[in-house]
Amino acid sequence: MQDLPTPEQLLAAVARFLRDDAGPALAGHGDTALAYHARVAANMLDTVRRQGLLAPASDAAEALRLRALLGAGAPADADLPTLNRLLADGIARGDWPAGQPELADHLWATTLAKLAVDQPGYDTYQRHQPDRP
Repeated sequence: MQDLPTPEQLLAAVARFLRDDAGPALAGHGDTALAYHARVAANMLDTVRRQGLLAPASDAAEALRLRALLGAGAPADADLPTLNRLLADGIARGDWPAGQPELADHLWATTLAKLAVDQPGYDTYQRHQPDRP
């Protein structure tokens, strides 16, 4: 059975078309507003593609970190939004002292995972990649 192209490949192809073909053609005809919207649409497709590729693993890692932080306060069947709400409630109550390394590590890892999807070109994200000097 052939499973190609993948959804990620389809999204990448449409984004490439909008960015490399449609946008420049529209700008060349003087329609800069439509060319801009083509670039915005391409960026949205790129974000959706990265969500599909990265979110399952990053969500699973986030849930594991949250369960470790919350300990017995985390119901076994709690989904990610519930775990995040429990963490926020615990922070508001003062359950974690300022500067607790486990909490800071979790928040930093979560932030980097979100940037990988939303803004992978962001300078701070780029500087904190393992393959960077």
